[in-house]
Amino acid sequence: MIQGLAALAPTIGALDNLTDKLSSPAGGAQQVSGGNFAEVLGNAVNRTADTLREAERLSVDALQGRAEMREVVEQVMSAEQSMQAAITIRDKIVAAYLEVSRMAI
Repeated sequence: MIQGLAALAPTIGALDNLTDKLSSPAGGAQQVSGGNFAEVLGNAVNRTADTLREAERLSVDALQGRAEMREVVEQVMSAEQSMQAAITIRDKIVAAYLEVSRMAI
C-alpha cells in the first residue's frame, strides 16, 4: 500500500510542471506563497505514508501485547481515512488532468 503511494511521485512531478506553465506571468496568474503544488502534494503523501506505518507498527505491538486494542483501532481508522483521502485526491487530479488534456488550445 505504501509502495503504491510512492508510485505517485512521477505524476506529481508532471503535474508540477503543468502548474508551473499555467502560473507563468504570461498567463496572468499570480503565484501563491506556501510552496508549489508538488511540495504540498508530496507532503500530503508523506503524512499519509507515515500514518499507515504508524498503524502497522501499533498493530504489531498489539499482537505482541504491548498496545491496547483501543489505540490500534483509533490508529487504523485514522490510517484508513488518510488513505481514502489520498485516493480521492488522486482521482480528482487524474480527472482534472484528463479534462485539461482534452481542451482545445
